[in-house]
Amino acid sequence: MLLRDKIVIISGIGPGLGIKLALEAAREGAKGVVLAARSADKLDAAESRIREEFSEAAILKVPTDITQRDQCRSLIAATIERFGRVDSLVNSAYNPGNVMGSLETTGTDGWQPIFETNVFGTMNLALEAAVPMQAQKSGAMVMVNSLVTRKPLVGQAGYAASKGALGVAVKYLATELGPHGIRVNTVSMGWMWGAPVESYMRAVEAERNIALEDQVAQVTANIPLGKIPTDDDCAKAALFLVSDYANAVTGAWLDANGGEFMAA
Repeated sequence: MLLRDKIVIISGIGPGLGIKLALEAAREGAKGVVLAARSADKLDAAESRIREEFSEAAILKVPTDITQRDQCRSLIAATIERFGRVDSLVNSAYNPGNVMGSLETTGTDGWQPIFETNVFGTMNLALEAAVPMQAQKSGAMVMVNSLVTRKPLVGQAGYAASKGALGVAVKYLATELGPHGIRVNTVSMGWMWGAPVESYMRAVEAERNIALEDQVAQVTANIPLGKIPTDDDCAKAALFLVSDYANAVTGAWLDANGGEFMAA
């Protein structure tokens, strides 16, 4: 089991990647799974889903808005109080933004809240988690990133810029925290088959009369593996980076998108 006896914090718990990260962490033997999200309802739903498969899982739910540094500090304190340590942090919380026009027409309208979550909020939580990790002389973090940082998609400029900034910050964190035994990496997702993508494609099917099968075919035509990766598979890639199997890996940017983008 990749995460046997580890205490794993996962931010951004929701119906897509967040819940799959939590489920896979439990499956991989985590001693404690700490769930963080702004909505208590999402945390309760996630706990119920995990207990369907892992009834004895040790779960801690902490409502957290990562844009608030004091709430991040409280999350870490609650984790230490319950489990005594923090081994792994998976920063999955994000704000996709709601400005879908081109950069030329919309400018930077709506960018600030995106950056508040995706950059500043993520760093808030990472820096708070680093405190006990430094005391332990060990720990690992992974920041969930996006394919749009390297394969531009019209309407995603603000989101892509925020994730690009996050990728740079990861390298600095990896450099500064490495001497304390802490690894920091990022994993880049593209299309992920799960509830959010399926709901999106169903809406397109209804509004534009484009069959779901045709949409999937159009997407997979650009993916060498010939399929849309599932959110389960992407969750496993992220968790690999906080496992001991990645002990020699820090400051890395892993692509988990079926080969849709291949770094030089």
